[in-house]
Amino acid sequence: MRAEDIVAEPLVVHSLGDRATRHEQVAELFRLVGLDPSHLGRYPHQFSGGQRQRIGLARALALHPSFLVLDEPVSALDVSVQAQVVNLLMELQERLALTYLFIAHDLRLVEHISSHVAVMYLGRIVEMGPTAMLFENPQHPYTRALLSAIPVSDPDEPRRRVVLNRSTVDRDAPLRQLADGYWAAV
Repeated sequence: MRAEDIVAEPLVVHSLGDRATRHEQVAELFRLVGLDPSHLGRYPHQFSGGQRQRIGLARALALHPSFLVLDEPVSALDVSVQAQVVNLLMELQERLALTYLFIAHDLRLVEHISSHVAVMYLGRIVEMGPTAMLFENPQHPYTRALLSAIPVSDPDEPRRRVVLNRSTVDRDAPLRQLADGYWAAV
């Protein structure tokens, strides 16, 4: 499929607009995500990785959602392109009043982009709350271990790595409210 057809598919599936109207909508979506509408006739392999992510984002925005699930949206991109896509996501979030469920393993990125964080361990949420609170004072042992594994920029800075002792983690502990809007399974 050509890029235009990929982005237009949700509009076609939902019978929204005629061909000319859909073409204009797709061109506008391309502009919105920073792509040149003159490239609508290209195939995905003719775009860079960052451009392909933008095409996927344009398609996701075609039906004007208020909520998007972004599962590792920048993990396959190099660092400079990651920054461009993250900046675009943040700009679109503000401009379009979007809510994101941002799933990622890059904790620095999570800290940068998220207002609230939920940490999962073995398929269960074990801690959640405002990003600053969670990063400054993690309560669950797994969260502490995860955060201690974030690489530091200064190689001379002493590492305070926390090793998770799985035998001390109660896998069945329910989430308890520890502060307003802050929960942990401790």
